[in-house]
Amino acid sequence: MAAEKVRVRFAPSPTGPLHMGGVRTALYNYLFAKQQGGDFILRIEDTDQTRFVPGAEQYIIDSLKWCGIVPDEGQGFGGNYGPYRQSERKEMYRQYAMQLIENGHAYYAFDSAEDLDRVRQMAKDAGSPNWQYNHVTRNSMKNSLTLSSAEVQKRIDAGEPYVIRIKLNRNEEVKFEDIVRGWVSVNTNNMDDKVLFKSDGMPTYHLANIVDDHLMEISHVIRGEEWLPSAPLHVLLYRYLGWEDSMPQFAHLPLLLKPDGNGKLSKRDGDRLGFPVFPLEWHNPESGEVFSGYRENGYFAPAFVNMLAFLGWNPGTEQEIFSLSELVEAFSLKKVNKAGARYDHDKTRWFNQQYLRLLDDETLAELFTSYASEQGQEISVEKALAIASLMKERAYFIKDLWEESQFFFGGVEEYDEKTLRKKWNEEARTHVAKLRSIFSNIEDFTSANTEAAFKSYLSENELGFGKVGPGFRLALTGKGMGPSLFDICAILGKEASLKRLDQALEKLP
Repeated sequence: MAAEKVRVRFAPSPTGPLHMGGVRTALYNYLFAKQQGGDFILRIEDTDQTRFVPGAEQYIIDSLKWCGIVPDEGQGFGGNYGPYRQSERKEMYRQYAMQLIENGHAYYAFDSAEDLDRVRQMAKDAGSPNWQYNHVTRNSMKNSLTLSSAEVQKRIDAGEPYVIRIKLNRNEEVKFEDIVRGWVSVNTNNMDDKVLFKSDGMPTYHLANIVDDHLMEISHVIRGEEWLPSAPLHVLLYRYLGWEDSMPQFAHLPLLLKPDGNGKLSKRDGDRLGFPVFPLEWHNPESGEVFSGYRENGYFAPAFVNMLAFLGWNPGTEQEIFSLSELVEAFSLKKVNKAGARYDHDKTRWFNQQYLRLLDDETLAELFTSYASEQGQEISVEKALAIASLMKERAYFIKDLWEESQFFFGGVEEYDEKTLRKKWNEEARTHVAKLRSIFSNIEDFTSANTEAAFKSYLSENELGFGKVGPGFRLALTGKGMGPSLFDICAILGKEASLKRLDQALEKLP
């Protein structure tokens, strides 16, 4: 019987920056917990001290906060089930390892690394490259199953290093139901006697996560597909420790796949194809390398989260844009796919574009003003509001607004070569000169008034927009395409607009 209240945990290791696949695992845990009125817990699994990276734990916490996937309890957030860092729980694991030994479900193993390497090499030379420490081979190794109890005690008293391994039965079928994958069945003949407790006094992941999940009353274990092969071992540990009735339900999530082939999405794929694979920028304290993050690349956190939700899950409707609260309402583990989810960077950019368009003009103008200030350009609130409103349909990021609106600041430095070659000629020059004269007589230089004057000119001369518009736009902005010419005129103002036209008539051939 599982715990009454839904309690889920995200349990990363502080071995480096949090990969976007890890963020998705955290997200699915969070969505499930919130939908069920349960708790989302952050636990740091740092039992492998050799791979610990300074700063990684804080990076994990900062990443979750940026995404809005904030734990209810856990490392950095408090709670009643702590400590939430495994290295601080070190003393509590040994008793469970000893319980397994006393119940005949585990044993001491004194084999050195050299012993194991030698046996593996012998097996390889004999044509068996995948040697395992299991129900057959353990009978010829140095462990408490082959040594006398007196010899075992003597070695322990002498301080000889040892590990504690699980003792698997021969030919036992281990079955469990996975929420995503259905029934899973594995025979113990295809499993090995994993190490549960290491010679340094720390538990391995296998023992520690079972003990912690039990003591923290975890109801559902939602984790990546890479842990599926370990799940039968974990099921047996629950059984051997007498906790089978409170064993959590399992859900193993599909892998995130690289966009251009098979295999798991990695940092190298991001480097190769030009996109981040981490939520935040990461500074490697050991090598000094800097890896880009979605936040620093201008992505909105809700857009990043929305994109991640769709990598492995689909609501079964046409809706693609979801707020976090809407995701909570719609999410179901039953709708998580078994197959790997291929990452699509163009789709990720699209999500960001949709979120940018959904922002109200005041918020967008504020972000635009802040970005422009960082670039050394101070903009009035009115001008920022007008530019943001005009240009947002053409932007994916705030930086796009800045780059695409450069013609609003200062003069035109360059003219689009293609438009210059195809649309600028003596006829275009004549039209621009005449329009310059007409525009100089407009007193109230609004978008509506400039448009009316422009259309009147076309009508009087029986001209189509295509005959006049491209050349006029080139003269005004230096570009071949863009938003409304008349809105541009209004934002620039009369003096700057006329100056642009004068400049073009002077500089262009």
